[in-house]
Amino acid sequence: MVSELIAGKRNTSPLPILRADGQQLMVETRAVMGYWNGEPAIFGVSQDISQRLLAEERQRLATSVFDNAHEGIMITDAQGIIIEINTTFSELTGYSREEAVGHTADLLKSGHHDSDFYKAMWATIGSVGYWRGEVWNRKKSGEIFVELLTISSVRNPNDEITHFVAIFSDITQIKQHQQRLEHLAHFDALTQLPNRILLADRLQLAMAQTERDQKMLAVCYLDLDGFKPVNDVYGHSAGDHMLIEVAQRLRQCVRAGDTVSRLGGDEFVLLFAGIDDVHECDHAVSRVLAALATAFAIGGESINISASIGITLYPTDGSDADTLLRHADQAMYTAKQAGRNRFHLFDPESDRRARARRDEISRIRQGLAEREFVLHYQPKVNMREGRVFGAEALIRWQHPEQGLLAPNQFLPAIDGSEMDILVGEWVLEEALTQLEKWQEQGLKMVVSVNISGTHLQSPSFVENLGKLLVAHPLIAPHCLELEILETAALSDMAMAADIFVACRRLGVSFALDDFGTGYSSLTYFRRLPADTLKIDQSFVRDMLDDPDDLAIVEGVIGLTKAFGRKVIAEGVETAEHGMVLLQLGCDLAQGYGIAHPMPGADIPAWTRNFVPDKLWGSIAAFKWAREDLPMLVAEIDHARWVRSLEAYLADSTDKLGAPVQNQHNCRFGRWYYGPSSQRYAGLESYINIESTHTRIHELGKELIELKKAGDHILLATRLRELHKTSEALTEHIQMIQAEVLLSTQMQRH
Repeated sequence: MVSELIAGKRNTSPLPILRADGQQLMVETRAVMGYWNGEPAIFGVSQDISQRLLAEERQRLATSVFDNAHEGIMITDAQGIIIEINTTFSELTGYSREEAVGHTADLLKSGHHDSDFYKAMWATIGSVGYWRGEVWNRKKSGEIFVELLTISSVRNPNDEITHFVAIFSDITQIKQHQQRLEHLAHFDALTQLPNRILLADRLQLAMAQTERDQKMLAVCYLDLDGFKPVNDVYGHSAGDHMLIEVAQRLRQCVRAGDTVSRLGGDEFVLLFAGIDDVHECDHAVSRVLAALATAFAIGGESINISASIGITLYPTDGSDADTLLRHADQAMYTAKQAGRNRFHLFDPESDRRARARRDEISRIRQGLAEREFVLHYQPKVNMREGRVFGAEALIRWQHPEQGLLAPNQFLPAIDGSEMDILVGEWVLEEALTQLEKWQEQGLKMVVSVNISGTHLQSPSFVENLGKLLVAHPLIAPHCLELEILETAALSDMAMAADIFVACRRLGVSFALDDFGTGYSSLTYFRRLPADTLKIDQSFVRDMLDDPDDLAIVEGVIGLTKAFGRKVIAEGVETAEHGMVLLQLGCDLAQGYGIAHPMPGADIPAWTRNFVPDKLWGSIAAFKWAREDLPMLVAEIDHARWVRSLEAYLADSTDKLGAPVQNQHNCRFGRWYYGPSSQRYAGLESYINIESTHTRIHELGKELIELKKAGDHILLATRLRELHKTSEALTEHIQMIQAEVLLSTQMQRH
């Protein structure tokens, strides 16, 4: 009968109905007219519309969100045609709904992104269903803006894409703020030049580019000369204006691919990339110096400054970025020390030596702490009196791996450093301690200690010396002698003289060591109140062979006599050296011909057993005239010639050369045939010398030929004859000496 019902009017107000199971339904009722038992009647029909109402509510909510969202929303169909936008889209882009719908999103393109960007974006959407990122788009007004965009695909139940939804927000202000922060983080606030952080990045890039191009990169560290007075005199505002002007000038000196950076204060770094050679770098840096040399007009004042620049070249200097900057900084300080307003090129080899020196100093410091150093002592003797009067303390390094090292193997490394002073203090303490030990054994002598110029001129030298003497009360101060190298760099002569005086008040004496080797010998001698002069061993060692050295030795000895100073000769290697020194009036000596340096424990026994050379006694017993010295030296020369010939004959390697064979050209012959020998021309012994000397040279030539022929038997025979003839020559000279002495004694009586 339902089909026969006549539809009635619908109730437009849904009513909530509670079912028997307690669930609430939303129902809609209608009144219909029909027949019941043959009579007309009105019926009520109810329908559950809960799901439809919920769907409508969701639709209204979605519409509200779409219209009220603060993000721009754009919906396109599967082909990318815009079918709907929200109000915020229009507000952000300037396009109304009528202008946008029916078009593609290309109307927003700014041209900032290339086609590869969009291909990658759609590839991502196709694979994962969405894409999120930053896009630079253009508004209707033409203004570029940055949006944070999310594009999502919408699919139907068959998994087919039906629509795309794009949601975006304008992040232009955020990006601008970010850029400002990045600028502040990477650029100097005053000059707007790249700062240290950005410089590090650009330096890395420049190094990589240099390696690819096989060129050179110049890293230049620039520091303004005389900038501090600008701040002090004209104020910091003027200083800031000057730094800004300096930055502008530096920008004009570099090419497009180069970098000018400010590290802080008045320090700048310039990177010149693509340099072909050092000369190109020189020209570039010279331009910078010239640009800064022009006066600056600051606050109505004309101010002149200059710059010191240090340069290192990569990859010649193959260091990392931080080390390159450090090397350029070191070179800059070298330029300042050289006089400023110049540039200096860093030398990797010099730096290597500097690092090696630092390592050496560190190892020496360790060795001093671990007591690896010892003192050896070289005796000093009075040759005329035949006694030991003192010793020189000489430092040695008992190196665990390298053995016993001489001073010249480690002391140059600490010259002028703080370690120089520490080692000097240790030597003084050790020498005084050794003096105490000798004194306990009944041995009293003077010990001399070498003091460097750096140590002597240290502020607390006199004070520390006084404390050391107080700490060793059993040692009389006069038992300590300080030796100052005559070649030491005493920068303040007046101060050095005052130190000498102050130390002498303590009872300590001074000696000028290596006298005669420095350019200011006489200045030192005149202004420094030293008690003793030490003749440098280089003159003493060679005085038997070099007349000039002999003249220097004689001159120094005469100088000390004239000024009432003591004189000691070092480098006495033979008894003949001592003989000549005694003849010249120098009685005090030390050297390998007397004794090698030895541990302190060996000195007492050596002193007790010391016996002076007999030759010294014979010279000391007589007073020879200065004119007789060449004759005494001639005897020594002859003995040296014989020894030289013997060495040549015994040499199987043929490395040694034969001595001079011309009797007129050997040293003895030059004396005999020279003007100085005419003093003895009337003596019979002098006349007999010539034939004997001639025979000696004849035998010498024959011996040389016999060696070449390999006739060892005859060679031995002729060598014995040579010795006898040589003894005869010596007897002739000694007879001359005896006749001269006899004549001298007769004149005295």
